[in-house]
Amino acid sequence: MPPLTMPLVATLAVAGVAVDRWLGEPSRRHPLIGFGNWAARLEARFNHDRRLRLKGLLAWALAVLPPVLIAWWLVVVLPLFAACALHVALLWFALGARSLRDHIAPIARALGQRDLATARELTARIVSRDTAQADEAALARAAVESALENGNDAIFGALFWFALAGGPGALGFRLANTLDAMWGYRTPRYLRFGWAAARIDDVLNWIPARLTATSYALLGDTLTAWRCWREQAPRWESPNAGPVMASGAGSLNVLIGGPAVYHGALELRPTLGFGHPAEARHVGAALMLVERTVILWLAVLIVLALLSVPFHG
Repeated sequence: MPPLTMPLVATLAVAGVAVDRWLGEPSRRHPLIGFGNWAARLEARFNHDRRLRLKGLLAWALAVLPPVLIAWWLVVVLPLFAACALHVALLWFALGARSLRDHIAPIARALGQRDLATARELTARIVSRDTAQADEAALARAAVESALENGNDAIFGALFWFALAGGPGALGFRLANTLDAMWGYRTPRYLRFGWAAARIDDVLNWIPARLTATSYALLGDTLTAWRCWREQAPRWESPNAGPVMASGAGSLNVLIGGPAVYHGALELRPTLGFGHPAEARHVGAALMLVERTVILWLAVLIVLALLSVPFHG
């Protein structure tokens, strides 16, 4: 198959987003389960003794590179129609827009009904913080933060790398992001071994995160979003989540961040955003911002595709 043209990239991106919206993530036998099991075996094999950073890099390469290289080979050797179908399937695998909505929208409904028990249970499924004693404001903050940050991690990062490198690029981003979620913790177990996974994810996400933050800003209160991004994002520990969440919160005129309980310990995080403390309505607003950003990104790809077509007057 010849290299992807911009019109074909745009067409396949729209198709991949449509398939994700239609089917969502597989409820059973998701390929990421097998990948996670393989990554767990690699971690058990390499995460001990000395040279843990080097071993972590080697484990990352053994986990990510083989499936990406196989995918790249397949899209090169397959006929055009089959290769296009594979590109769409790989983008579908990498995207999580439907899953994001399916996980977070019920939290907004539970909070709107003042059903804190259900909201706590649902929120605990998507965040690592403790939610057993969380009040409505804490749950709303967690849901808004998850929607904004995972909009980048589960949607826009994959679309960015798909636009650059097709299905194999989206696959590589999703697998790298998954390893960061598994290994990228600053705990005694992962501090050195997970260093490579965390840093590689930071590099792969650097441009997508800033494009996402820019998109969030353009689709809401733009001036406040720019100001929050500029002034607040540098205080956040993550170099990519900071701009995304600060811009998104500023765009929505909502306050997020602040104190949260992790593993029984209170963590005092910086405050992001401006305006009203998070509540149920802001969770829905965050999801709508992500939805509008998906439309914006696809529209930009379509415009770029049209501009790339030679005009014969």
